[in-house]
Parts: sequence; structure tokens; C-alpha cells
Amino acid sequence: MTVKSIRHTGIVVSDMETALPFYRDLLGLEIWWDEIEESTLCEAVVGVKGAKMHTVKLKAPDGVSIELLQYLNTPSPVPPLSNANDVGCNHVAIQVEDIDGLYERAVEQGIRFNTKPILAGGGKVKVTYCRDFEGVYLELVEVLS
Repeated sequence: MTVKSIRHTGIVVSDMETALPFYRDLLGLEIWWDEIEESTLCEAVVGVKGAKMHTVKLKAPDGVSIELLQYLNTPSPVPPLSNANDVGCNHVAIQVEDIDGLYERAVEQGIRFNTKPILAGGGKVKVTYCRDFEGVYLELVEVLS
């Protein structure tokens, strides 16, 4: 087998100052890397000529990370919202505590949900889909004891 683990999920954002309150403050992910990146190596890896990026890596308690990337000098417009059944990378699933409380706080901050948290998995989990401020789908899951 070649894969050892999943390292992180990268999400391109149009404005880091708008994205961070959602991922850091609302979801409670911890910043472990915050840097402006600009190099020929970076340009080669991402395949974007002249790329200059603000990169913030946030981690969950289990060590899995989400990497937020804001392209500072080569931004693209925010694309139209995708649908849950569109082909391609669709969502990131995040296990949370107190999904109902998180739902209430998120709604107060203008986060869009498909539904309130509902029981699934034979009553073993509560789940919902929401979108961050850029429209990226996140699946929030609370495992019930």
C-alpha cells in the first residue's frame, strides 16, 4: 500500500480575515502555521505563475489539518455554488461536539445549512451540511454515545 495517511484538505479562500473566524473561532480549529509563501518552488507545486499565497494551516485535536490558501496576487473570482451531487471534490466531513449548539451559533453568524442537525446512522450520529462563507460544503457530524 502506498498511502500512509491523509495529511490535510486545502481550501482556497478569497479573504483570509473572513475565513478564519469560521474555521478557527466557530469550529475551534487551532492555527499551527501562518505564512506568506512566494517562491519558484511554490509556483511549481501549485502550477500558478507568480503565485503569492497567505497559507494558514489549522488542526483538529486528532492532528488532521485544514489548509486555507488565499492567493494574494493571482486571485480568481469566487465560483458559483456547487450542488451536493456535482462531480468532483464535494465536502469535508468534520466530527464535532454539541452539533445543536454549534448549529445555533453558526446560524447567528449567517452560516447556511441544508437542514437542522438530524439523527442518522441508526440513531448513532447527528449530521448536517453547511457552507462556509465561500460556499464550501462541510458535513458536520456528532457521534452520539
